[in-house]
Amino acid sequence: MMAPENPLSHVIQHPLKEIPADLGILTPKGMITVLSDQIIMMIVAGFLLTLLVPILVRRRAGTDAVGRLVPTGFANFFETVCEYLRKEIAEPVLGVHTDRFIRYVWSAFFFVLTVNLLGLLPIAPVTALFGTHLGGTATGNIWVTGTLAVMTLVMMVVNGLRYGGMSYIKHFCPGPLWLAPLLIPVEIIGLVAKAFALAVRLFANMIAGHILLGVLLGLIFAAVKALGTGVGLGIAAVIVVGSVAISLLEVFVAFLQAFIFAFLTALFIGMSVNVHHDEHEHAHDEEHGGEPARASAH
Repeated sequence: MMAPENPLSHVIQHPLKEIPADLGILTPKGMITVLSDQIIMMIVAGFLLTLLVPILVRRRAGTDAVGRLVPTGFANFFETVCEYLRKEIAEPVLGVHTDRFIRYVWSAFFFVLTVNLLGLLPIAPVTALFGTHLGGTATGNIWVTGTLAVMTLVMMVVNGLRYGGMSYIKHFCPGPLWLAPLLIPVEIIGLVAKAFALAVRLFANMIAGHILLGVLLGLIFAAVKALGTGVGLGIAAVIVVGSVAISLLEVFVAFLQAFIFAFLTALFIGMSVNVHHDEHEHAHDEEHGGEPARASAH
C-alpha cells in the first residue's frame, strides 16, 4: 500500500479484506480482494440509487389530483434527464426496441454518474484520521469499467441472437462464404473491441483527472521542500487555485463520461438488435433501385 502522504494514493485501490487465491496473472500477489474502498463506494452508490433516489423522485408539488402529477425539485431533474436520454439517445438508435432497453441505459447512466460524483468527495482525508482509507472513484478501476463493458457485451450478443436470429449470425460474414475464415475473426474482434473501448474510455478519462490533481498537490510538498516555506507557500497558492478549477472541470467530466457511456451502450445494443431491420431496408432499397422507401399518397 502506498504511503498516506503520497498524492496518488487516492487513485489506486486500497484492499480492506483479501483472501488467498492463485489465478495466474489475474492474481500476481496471490490474493483476491473481496472488499476495498472502491467496492464500498459502489455499494454506497447502489444504496443511493435503490433506496434514496426512489424516495426523492416520488415528491410532488401537492397532494391534490393536479399536484400529484407535478414533479418538484430532484424529481423534476431526474425526470428531465430520463426523458432526454430516452428521446435523444435511446430512440434514435434503438428504435422499436427502446422500451425493452431504456431501463438498462438509465441504470448505466445513473450508476456511472453516481460513482463518478462520489469519487470527487474528499472522503479519504477524513477516514485517514481513523486509520483507514475510503473514497476514490470506482470507475478509475479497470476491473469495474471492464465489468460494466462485459455486461453491455452480453446484452449485445444475447439480444442480437434473440431479435436478429440468423440475420445477426450472418452479419459476422458480410462477404462471400469463401472469405468466412477471414471475415468472422475480424467481426468477432470488432465486437470485443467495442466492449474494450467502452471500458478503457471510461477508465482513462476518470483516472486522468485524479492523477493530474494528485500531481499538482504533490508539487506543493516538493516546492516547500526544495525552495523553502515562503516561496513554497506562494507556489502552493497558485496550485490550489488551479486544483479548484480542475475539480470543477471534474464535475463536468463526471456527467460527460456517464452520458458517453450511456450513449455508446445504447448505440452498441441498437446495432445488434436492429441487424434484421437494417438488412430489410437495404434489400428494399436495392429492389427499388437505391431509392428510399416512401409512403404512397392516396
